[in-house]
Amino acid sequence: MKSKKAKTRIAIGAATVAALLAGCAATMSGPPTTFFITSANPTQSGNLGGLAGADATCEKLASATGAGGRSWRAYLSTQEAPGAPAVNARDRIGKGPWVNAKGVVIAKDLAELHGENNISKATALTEKGEEVPTRPGPVNWHDIMTGSKPDGTAMPPGTDATCSNWTASSGGGAMVGHENRDGTNPDPVAKKSWNSSHLTPGCDTASLNRVGGAGLFYCFAAK
Repeated sequence: MKSKKAKTRIAIGAATVAALLAGCAATMSGPPTTFFITSANPTQSGNLGGLAGADATCEKLASATGAGGRSWRAYLSTQEAPGAPAVNARDRIGKGPWVNAKGVVIAKDLAELHGENNISKATALTEKGEEVPTRPGPVNWHDIMTGSKPDGTAMPPGTDATCSNWTASSGGGAMVGHENRDGTNPDPVAKKSWNSSHLTPGCDTASLNRVGGAGLFYCFAAK
């Protein structure tokens, strides 16, 4: 039979090991994820169920990886419509900082996000911590829907740049950015823009695929 002192030492030893393991896990996981690109789009089109539907997709994907419950918001603007004012993507996502699934800071605040940020193919990861497939691979999904101007504000009314405010799966178009900061846009600035590179020729799956996208979008934790 073990003595009382031996049992105490074993208990203390077990507690110490548990604490060390917990500390290692926390160190390995890094800061909590507060930014990602959706790994999928349920409709593979511009119809996201409006802003509310897009936000719900962000929350669902985040929750599946243990990062839910953080007021997730899709980085999407909407255009002015009858009875509905425009919404700016930058006003929806909080104040930062934001880190990816590997703990890398992509921007410390809104000014940096819309200036010299750290978004690139290597850092603009999905909620699973994976890179979005792009050239030179066989699949190119670098177009990320935003419906926004470079400063994160809404596109002007008129030409549809938000797939009818994210409710349409045909017609119209979506303003997209290049998460890998590269593309074929002849405008060198727009070519490298993470949030405002070019309009898609439509909102259906085929139109998005044709120019390098799959209806993916950015998600940010507002708080």
